Amino acid sequence: MRRRRECVTCGARFTTYEIAELVMPRVVKRDGRREPFNAEKLRSGMLRALEKRPVSFERIDAALVSLLRRVRAGGESEVASRQLGEWMMDELRELDQVAYVRFASVYRSFQDVNAFREEIERLQGPAKTDSKPT
Repeated sequence: MRRRRECVTCGARFTTYEIAELVMPRVVKRDGRREPFNAEKLRSGMLRALEKRPVSFERIDAALVSLLRRVRAGGESEVASRQLGEWMMDELRELDQVAYVRFASVYRSFQDVNAFREEIERLQGPAKTDSKPT
């Protein structure tokens, strides 16, 4: 925003520019610590999950904007890191299923192949049955 002002001491007129500052919530970590929101951490996590996947930077940026919009839309002064992780998985699920499973495996601490299998089955939805009459 541009404003014209006048110095109260000398009467000189000058222009100032103001920028709206968006206040982001603090992040509540799993152990209870609180830290300032850092959009760069979200970006790096998403890029790590999408490494060597065929997803354009435009789609990645759109997903990050959507994620930031969700954070702001809550209007809360704090957001749980667990909630941020779930929102990140929602965005990754739409972008690339392999990246989604990569992120989920770290985020949910998969311990074995069965955990991967269960997540992939959840991703695929209910099993389809052949409904042809016999």
